[in-house]
Amino acid sequence: MTNEQPAETYTVEELVAVNPYNPDILNDLEVFVNEQVSSQTYNLDANLSLLRLYQFEPERLSVQIVARILVKALMAMPAPDFSLCLFLIPEHVQMEEQFKTLIVLSHYLETGRFRQFWDEASKNRNILEVVPGFEQAIQRYAIHVLSLTYQKVPRPVLAEAINIEGLALDKFIEYHAANSGWVVEKGGRSQLIVLPRNEFNHPELKKNSADTVPFEHITRIFPVLS
Repeated sequence: MTNEQPAETYTVEELVAVNPYNPDILNDLEVFVNEQVSSQTYNLDANLSLLRLYQFEPERLSVQIVARILVKALMAMPAPDFSLCLFLIPEHVQMEEQFKTLIVLSHYLETGRFRQFWDEASKNRNILEVVPGFEQAIQRYAIHVLSLTYQKVPRPVLAEAINIEGLALDKFIEYHAANSGWVVEKGGRSQLIVLPRNEFNHPELKKNSADTVPFEHITRIFPVLS
C-alpha cells in the first residue's frame, strides 16, 4: 500500500510568479480580484496577469471583474496602474459605457479636476461603490496633489478637492492636524491649512539628483509589452 502525498497548495501570488500565462489559473485570479475588493487589499501583478490571460481567452472575459480591476487601479493613483491595465483591455470592451466612464474619471484625476471628478462619480455610484474604500483612496490622492502645489491650502480648495463640507470637513482637518502635521491658520474670511513641507511645495528642499522613474514601475511595464 503506497502512502499518498498531500497535494501542494499555492497562493495566487505564487501561481502568478511561477506561470503567469497558465490559463488554468484564470478562475483563481478572478476569485482573487473579488478577495481584493472585500478585504481592501491590492495586487497589481496578479490583476495584470488576469488581463493578459483574457487576451488569450477572450470568450472568458468577465466585464464585472475588469471593471473592478480598473476601479482598484484608480484607487492606486498616483501610480500609473490604470494606464497599465487599460493597455491590456481590448478596444471594443473599452467602448462599453462603464469603461468610458472610468476613463473619463481617470482623466479628471490626472489633470487635478476634482470638482468634475466628484460630480461624475456621484452619477456612477453603481460602478464605484461596489469597491469599498474608493472615496477615501481618492481623497488621499487629492491631498497628495494639493501637497505638490500648495504650502497653504484655502479651506474651500480643500473642500472641493476631497468633496467634504461643514462639520465633516472640520473633523477631517482636526484629524490631519493631529496625525499628519497640518496646521490651521486664519486667512481673512477663510481658514488656511498649512501642509507639511516637501521638495515640491518648497523647491529649496529638492534634491540635486536627476529625476528618475521608480524601478518598480519599469519592471511592471516589461511584462505588459512582452
